[in-house]
Amino acid sequence: MSDATMPSYAPAALKAVLGPTNTGKTHLAIERMCGHSSGLMGFPLRLLAREVYERVVRIKGADQVALLTGEERIAPPGARYVLATAEAMPVRGGFGAFSDFAFVAVDEIQLAADPERGHIFTDRMLNARGREETMLLGSASMAPLVRSLLPKAEIVSRPRFSTLRYGGPQKLSRLPRRCAVVAFSVEEVYRVAELLRRHRGGAAIVMGALSPATRNAQVAMFEAGEVDYLVATDAIGMGLNLNVDHVAFASLRKFDGRRTRRLTVAEMAQIAGRAGRHQRDGTFGDVGAADGEPAFSAEEIERIEEHRFDPVEQIFWREADLPMDDVDTLIEALMERPARPGLRAAPEAIDLAVLQYLADLPDVVARARGRAQVARLWAACSVPDFQKLGIEHHARTIHRLWTWLSQGNGHIPQDWFAAQLARLDNVQGDVDALAGRIGAVRIWAYVAQRDDWLAQPVEMAARARALEERLSDALHGALRQRFVDRRASALLRRGGDAKALLSVDVDSAGNVTVDGHRIGTMRGFRFVVDPLARANEKRLLLAAAERRLGAHLNEMAQALLAVDDKAFTLASPPGGDAQIIWNGHPVATLKAGQRLLAPDMTLDAGLSSLVPEIQQGVRDRLGLWLKNQFERHIPALLKMEAGSTDAELPATVRAVLAQLADAGGIMPRNNLDEALGQVAKEDRTHLRKAGVVIGVMDLYHPGLMKPAAAQWRMALLSLKSAKPLVALPAPGLVLLQDKEASEGGKADEARKIEEAAKSEEPGKAEEAAAESQPAAPAVASKPAEPLDEIGARIAGFRKLGEAWLRIDMAERLARGAHEAIAAGKPYGADDPTIVSIGLNEASFLELMRQAGFRPVPDAAEGTPNWQFRGRPKPRAKFDAPRNRGGNRRPAQQGRQDQDGQAQGAGEGQRARPDRRGKNADGGPRRDRDKRPDRDNRSDRGPRPDRGQRADRDGGGGRERPIVATGKALAGLGALFGRED
Repeated sequence: MSDATMPSYAPAALKAVLGPTNTGKTHLAIERMCGHSSGLMGFPLRLLAREVYERVVRIKGADQVALLTGEERIAPPGARYVLATAEAMPVRGGFGAFSDFAFVAVDEIQLAADPERGHIFTDRMLNARGREETMLLGSASMAPLVRSLLPKAEIVSRPRFSTLRYGGPQKLSRLPRRCAVVAFSVEEVYRVAELLRRHRGGAAIVMGALSPATRNAQVAMFEAGEVDYLVATDAIGMGLNLNVDHVAFASLRKFDGRRTRRLTVAEMAQIAGRAGRHQRDGTFGDVGAADGEPAFSAEEIERIEEHRFDPVEQIFWREADLPMDDVDTLIEALMERPARPGLRAAPEAIDLAVLQYLADLPDVVARARGRAQVARLWAACSVPDFQKLGIEHHARTIHRLWTWLSQGNGHIPQDWFAAQLARLDNVQGDVDALAGRIGAVRIWAYVAQRDDWLAQPVEMAARARALEERLSDALHGALRQRFVDRRASALLRRGGDAKALLSVDVDSAGNVTVDGHRIGTMRGFRFVVDPLARANEKRLLLAAAERRLGAHLNEMAQALLAVDDKAFTLASPPGGDAQIIWNGHPVATLKAGQRLLAPDMTLDAGLSSLVPEIQQGVRDRLGLWLKNQFERHIPALLKMEAGSTDAELPATVRAVLAQLADAGGIMPRNNLDEALGQVAKEDRTHLRKAGVVIGVMDLYHPGLMKPAAAQWRMALLSLKSAKPLVALPAPGLVLLQDKEASEGGKADEARKIEEAAKSEEPGKAEEAAAESQPAAPAVASKPAEPLDEIGARIAGFRKLGEAWLRIDMAERLARGAHEAIAAGKPYGADDPTIVSIGLNEASFLELMRQAGFRPVPDAAEGTPNWQFRGRPKPRAKFDAPRNRGGNRRPAQQGRQDQDGQAQGAGEGQRARPDRRGKNADGGPRRDRDKRPDRDNRSDRGPRPDRGQRADRDGGGGRERPIVATGKALAGLGALFGRED
């Protein structure tokens, strides 16, 4: 066993600076090295070596500093200071022009107890020496062993600059900012990072397997505050200097290469000590044990806080000065056991396992002849397994390398080497795929550092380094995309700071951005979360909008208060309520009130965040708009309502005006016959002064049939009946044709109703009739859509068979009939006025019937062919008969009255005879052919109702029963404010 390969110096030249984390040991060593003419420092991780290299470059200049790691080599010709990983330290053979260094330091010497790499640190601790000064840096637990193995070394203890305290367990979603979470497997690192992205906006990732470029980019993201959390492996405990306030352990168990075990207290303290830097105190804890028990015991907490650890009693050793006579001798030396107390044989490492694997292959044994070839074989076996795919996979890679190295000129073919790099040159893929490619590239980058393995090592090393940087950038981007939600991170970072002035912007399209991150869209006064946001982000974005949009909503409210009436409209979404629209979005919803002209108003939920004073201001402004609309478009309705409470008018007139106002200003006359009959003739002038037209068939105000007035009447009546707004006919139309159903469709409906009427099952006819009724659309109909009958009635149209005629025109035609009779002239569908309107004969006959005219039998040519007998009167009500089961039959619904509305039983309908030949009142059934003065007279003039019935039956000769269900009546009655 070798003692040392560098010269020995005075005892004072060898110092062991020991103590807990955050004692400034590494900083002290850097200062001491920079004070010497040359220096060499070894580190446990290339990440740490890179960090210190950059610090020394800032002090000495890039031309004076070298970096040596397995995969990276920066070696200026005049470099005097070398920063290296422990494995790459040039302790044998020197570096460049230096056979030795004035100063040598080895960091984290407690890793000599690590089963996998411990023998490297043991060798450096025992053999790496500086010409003028040597410093060994590590944990205080190494003090007894240093005294035993290096009795001449001076031990210097350093206290921790800050206090480390236990902070207890905390859920990931409640971790404090500037926190590092430590996990012990790649899978666990990813799991924790994903949870932090969901709950806290994201995290940076630090693992020893990352390339320096990726690691630096991730740390820079954390240090810059883009994320407040860092997820790392235990590599964080190896001297990485991070701005961390709290360290949380995701687990206290790790796989050490042989088994899964619990961390030692010293390992826990090494990691926990990353919390707090220099004079700032730190805390440590855990994210909660799976079994609910405390992760740390009370004894462990006390020992970590007081930095009391069990001393390291043994460290691992393996022969460093190896014989290269033959392969068997080399393997025997590598398996040699130490004789000195405190040292123990290192477990079989990957390099020795590969050597033993290759030693069993005949071609390897045949070529490994002589010291040079054996040394070359051992150098190939020492290539690290960065891919971690198993011994066999790595051994095959080394065997291929050895094949090239042991034949010809001993160089790896450049085209083959370049092909290996080209195969990995792909920046697409997820995190795992990119990390796997980087691991493979690191092997070739390590190979390229050997000057005697490649014909052009500098070029190949540059290619490998460039490829690793590209993959590292891609990996950083993939990590950022997968584990960082920059928008949520920005909101969470500043969300709790009441003084934080985040930039809130709402563009012309309503897109809301906070600090440059889009969080959603403003739709009127409502904030809608970005549809691309994940489900767990929506609550966060809503909360952020609530905090940040107050000023914007106030500005919108002030703008609403300042606009004129033209900025508001009334609309209803399909199946929805009547809404007041401003800037294309609803600001209030109208509901039925106590009076037709006094609807209730509910502000949109988006205005609820405004102060009550502003809300009331908005409500008053919208109320003023409603009042102005009523005064502008339906003043007649306002006058009717005012007249209904005017004490100076007769009570009978007030009663008529009250019913008219409640019905929207237009009513069929037969619905007002009783009330109108109570009004004295001289009092009817009050109705006419109010602008009410008392027609033969309807009472109405002409101004209420104007398009805008019709729209408002429709809206108010829809509110009263709690139904959506309906479609109105196009403005200016006088005659409408119902194009909803084809003739065949109507025949099918009639047949269905007739078959149901013959059924013994009560109520089936009503159900069939109800199914045949078209549903009223909720929005304005397009020209190709069916006619909305409710909308037509509200707009002031009267149904005449399949046609709908505006009521003022219907009254005009009725007056024309009276004028023709008075003048002794006939009046028919060929009259120029009727022809110009487009009313067909069947609809004309129905108009005459509803207006109270009856044809004159055998009228002579050129003489009146109509006589006025008065509007049809409602029939008396009757009691429904009982069926065979003793129950009353449902009353058959009668024909339509003159205003086109279906009437219930007992209101102008004729009882339908039952199947036993009797009428509903029990009397004998009369044959239609024997009824006097009706169908029995062959010379009788045309019947006004026959054209209508034939048209309804699809042109057939059989009469179709006119059936309306109670449900349909209730719907229409509710729309027009009638409960009967």
